[in-house]
Amino acid sequence: MISSGHPRYDADRVSRVGGHAVVVGASMAGLLAGRVLADAFRTVTIIDRDPLPDEAVARPSVPQADHVHVMLEPGRVILEDLFPGYGEELLSSGGLGIDNATDLEYYQRGEFLAEGPNRLPMYCASRPLFERIVRRRLAERDDVTLRAECQFTAYDFDGSASRIEGVRIANSDGCNETLAADVVVDATGRTSRTPAWLERHHYAPPVEEEVTVDLAYSTLVLERPSADRHGVMIVPSPPDTRGGTAIPVEDDRWIVTLFGLHGDHPPTDAAGIERFARRLPTPEIHRLLETHEWVSDDVRQYPFPSSRRRRYEDLHRFPDGLLVIGDAIASFNPIYGQGMSVAALEAIQLHHALADGGLADLASRFFDRVGDVVDTVWRMAVGADFEFADTTGPKPLGTDLLNRYLARVIETAQTDAHVSDRFARVLRLEEPPPTLFAPSVLWRVLAPTEVGRRVR
Repeated sequence: MISSGHPRYDADRVSRVGGHAVVVGASMAGLLAGRVLADAFRTVTIIDRDPLPDEAVARPSVPQADHVHVMLEPGRVILEDLFPGYGEELLSSGGLGIDNATDLEYYQRGEFLAEGPNRLPMYCASRPLFERIVRRRLAERDDVTLRAECQFTAYDFDGSASRIEGVRIANSDGCNETLAADVVVDATGRTSRTPAWLERHHYAPPVEEEVTVDLAYSTLVLERPSADRHGVMIVPSPPDTRGGTAIPVEDDRWIVTLFGLHGDHPPTDAAGIERFARRLPTPEIHRLLETHEWVSDDVRQYPFPSSRRRRYEDLHRFPDGLLVIGDAIASFNPIYGQGMSVAALEAIQLHHALADGGLADLASRFFDRVGDVVDTVWRMAVGADFEFADTTGPKPLGTDLLNRYLARVIETAQTDAHVSDRFARVLRLEEPPPTLFAPSVLWRVLAPTEVGRRVR
């Protein structure tokens, strides 16, 4: 979607609009928001309750950080735009650059997709490494301050609660402090307290949509021969509720995550993991488990009961000086690997909202922009979840019809390199879903089998 109607970052478009901005939460969403705000404010402070070390380690309040994370194409492009040389630094720190078309085996609906004809670059690393490089780049800036082990306690607001004027925090030494700010960004994730604050202060909270998938995923780490850069993605398709991912990362390792929907959860012991992997619809991940040394001391599990979306774009009234970003707006079924890249797209929408109108009506303009981004990804993620009859929640209009067409796209992509390439670009958020209805794809997908074979 970077190359399809979403303008890229342009620092020359932004002028100074305020003195100080505060971001609550040093997730990828919070870090990227902080970087964008630094173009428009004299100083930016990013606070987080966790320690923020220079090492690539999982933060205590992010239990999902040890599991597979994927940087899709918008994230790759935006990180390079915001932090020139980011890719080189990631690679020099042990991350990998692979070709999504040839190095990543993608299995769905009974077969692997055909190798595409074009190179599709993709970064592979652990989430802690992706975040560490961003933190380091921000720490090098004189106008950005990272404050670790600071607990956000409340918003500071004017007497009418019509404007947020800063945040109240508890420092690592236990002392309370107020940070004044022209803008505060809530990047605290799914547990965001902003909806409750709005309701307490006589605002309508955003309508919340929840799509229940009852997912859990279990992760371990394997040794990887340094020359072996391949990855595997097994996507569940009814009636199979199981899947898994193996991604090559730094230190010559694979992160392997197994997952199951609707209560079919992977276990947390080694023998159970092997039994679970053996029953996947294709044996590639089980072979990795059998033939490579396990690095993990234990198996980490994380439950994900539901995807959740808060529709801030529909609110008619919202306090000045406050924005919400990242998982605090929408959190998606993690098996599709969209989270970090959506956070990057949202940060770019903040950049353009600041460039187009400064602080005037900023929240409304930002939420409108982000709503368009989230809507596309939300329909993709929950639409796939609704292939399973046990998925519950509000179903986007047209989902069943679209899923029937996508099933044919996927089956065609198993033998057709052109359709495989187009489908991969949509999965990577590089192109919007309507491109799958382009004549060159539609003809191959809907043509009778024998005709389809002749045009491939």
